[in-house]
Amino acid sequence: MEISEIKQRLPLAEVLHYYGLQPKNKMLLCPFHEDQTASLQVHLEKNFYKCHACGKTGDVIQFVQDYEKLSKHEAIQKCKSLIVQSPLPKNSVMPKPVSAPTNQAERTAFLTKMFLSFRKGLLSSNPAKDYCHGRALDYELLEIGFNGGQFHHGTRKEEKLINDCLQYGLLTMAGTNSRTGGQAYKTFGNKGIVFPLKNKANEIVSLYFRSIIDNNQSKHYYLKERQGLYPQYPNPNTKKLMLTESIIDAASLLQIDHVRKNYSVLACYGVNGLNEEIQQAIKGLDQLEEIIFCFDNDDAGHTAAKNYAEMLFAMYPHIKMTAIPVLSKDVNDDLIKTPNITGYIDLVIEHRYPILKDTPTQKQKVKTPAQSSEIITNEPFLQQPNVIQRLNDLIGKAGIVGEENSRMLLFLITLSYLNKHPLHALVQGSSGSGKTHIISRIADLMPQEDVLRFTRITESSLYNWGEFDLYQKVIVIEDLDGLKEDALYALREFISNQVLRSSVTIKDKKGNNKSSHKIVKGQFSSLSATTKGDTYEDNMSRSFLIAVDESKEQTQRIIEYQNRRNAGEIDPNQNLKIIGVIQKLVRELKVYEVINPYATKLQLPEKVHKIRRLNEMYQAVIKQVTFVNQYQRKRTKNNQLITEIEDVEQATEILFESIILKVDELDGSLRQFFERLKKYVKNENQDFLQREIRQEFGLSKTQVQRYINNLLELEYLKQTGGYANKGIKYKISYWDNHQKLRVEIKDYLMNQIQELKQ
Repeated sequence: MEISEIKQRLPLAEVLHYYGLQPKNKMLLCPFHEDQTASLQVHLEKNFYKCHACGKTGDVIQFVQDYEKLSKHEAIQKCKSLIVQSPLPKNSVMPKPVSAPTNQAERTAFLTKMFLSFRKGLLSSNPAKDYCHGRALDYELLEIGFNGGQFHHGTRKEEKLINDCLQYGLLTMAGTNSRTGGQAYKTFGNKGIVFPLKNKANEIVSLYFRSIIDNNQSKHYYLKERQGLYPQYPNPNTKKLMLTESIIDAASLLQIDHVRKNYSVLACYGVNGLNEEIQQAIKGLDQLEEIIFCFDNDDAGHTAAKNYAEMLFAMYPHIKMTAIPVLSKDVNDDLIKTPNITGYIDLVIEHRYPILKDTPTQKQKVKTPAQSSEIITNEPFLQQPNVIQRLNDLIGKAGIVGEENSRMLLFLITLSYLNKHPLHALVQGSSGSGKTHIISRIADLMPQEDVLRFTRITESSLYNWGEFDLYQKVIVIEDLDGLKEDALYALREFISNQVLRSSVTIKDKKGNNKSSHKIVKGQFSSLSATTKGDTYEDNMSRSFLIAVDESKEQTQRIIEYQNRRNAGEIDPNQNLKIIGVIQKLVRELKVYEVINPYATKLQLPEKVHKIRRLNEMYQAVIKQVTFVNQYQRKRTKNNQLITEIEDVEQATEILFESIILKVDELDGSLRQFFERLKKYVKNENQDFLQREIRQEFGLSKTQVQRYINNLLELEYLKQTGGYANKGIKYKISYWDNHQKLRVEIKDYLMNQIQELKQ
């Protein structure tokens, strides 16, 4: 189909209708920039549009390309599919097709014959079989072919084959063959694996091609006049239907016995591809009880799944709408990364979650307190005693080794994204200490649709999010030290005030510049890794400084865990199962305000510096513990959770190390180094060289130099002699009793709690 034909057959009005855009007086809010004044003018009779603010302009193909951020080729293919699939808007007239409709029986017979040829092509192509292996696709079990692009070559090929391929779209004319002087042809879907699309009679009526070559061009190809479903129309007796975003994701699920026996599977054709034919197929399932969305783990996938769930729920309010927690990029990527794919997918499917949280029927079915945790874990986990301890045990079994109090504190901080006043953590440690690992693993325990992970944040990027894009999110910053001051300033504003307000310049309808007010609201918790946490903690309110345990004992625990995992003694699927369980428990927690009747009776030790800030953090952690214990807590008449003394005790235990850090003038990693140094030196008369310490502690020259310089500056060490070329000698000049201080503070806090119990 030529471009001119696409423009003739696909009105701009139809494309706008497809994307849910309704012009008013020929004007729209421009989808290509942050528009508040309807700057996009559409000329439906001319199939043309222009934005008077950002300058975007073009025809129907350009609109699709810009709206979905596609290449030109991908936009053309998308427009071709829209000609067949999109319903006409009211009061519009679709131009008649250029060519007469083909005979369906002939088309089916031809495509069936061609797919058999493609099937043989796969079995004889090592690159195609290697690609299938790389995508974890079992080509012996699945219906997959391969188009090597040679099916029309050879002197004995019938003329009818060429004509049929031209008619149905497998070939297009491409000028003259320079070698033979005859007609040259271009093969559609060349070097692509092939999947059949089928009609109600289970006949092949179209084909989908997925290129196995990385050529930076489109990888997805559908024959013209696309029709049919993949893998086929669902069984009329289907009770549970799984919808995937892509055909390869659907094929991935079809390889699993549990899926084939208990579910029907249908592939959508991308995030905008739940078309009329799929909807009609769903409509015919009289016994359907549940629709399960298996869309990609990205913003587009989450949004599309939610929108489609709302649409289908409005049509079928008796049907449960759920989603599976895809852990990586998509279902197929999960299969590639998981050794035991059957066990993994079964576990993910078993722990699917309700995708619609606000509809009355959905609440009634899956959100009642008496049922919710039973659905997730087959036991009322949240309703049983000792939730905090049992949850901490689960976190350990999910693969976070040791550091019991720190990991629980990080979990509570991260979980606060659900509440009005979220908390923030700065995880501090030396280079290679595992600080990035622990924040990433804690973030894995949250519902992944709520987690945003950043390696870096540019100076202005936080200002450019949509108003509610950062609402109820978890933000993970892998290297806070790499952020420039402008980005740090924006982050501090979010942490302090939960909003960024900026004055921006936009163009009005006439193209003139004018000022506008842009707001980004940021109710999010955050986890950041840093080597110098005290630098940031001073000017970030509500931020907890948490030190990574760099002791020999913790290192040994980690090594033992790694060795057991490499020996096959730890089942990775069990870890994933536990992660799924914790994610489900998080989804089952209801948002409450918390009242702490003990708040006025709690005091921190006078030795704590920045006591005002720490006191607020102490109260916040108590509230978070109460929040997790919500099924065991009474509520006020205003439906507020009431803190019990057990919550105070648990919060104090969990927060203790952070309280110690507030008392200590040494930061976490420096304190750990100094305590090891005191054990090594043993007495005040013994001096040492940096070289000795590097060799004994297994630390780099840079790390030891930084620790020594800090301790010299704070007067914990003094230089006693030596030479720069032979080594400087040092002695410990201040032998503080850190352990005694820890005991004193612990006794103070616990005695206070015991008095409150009486």
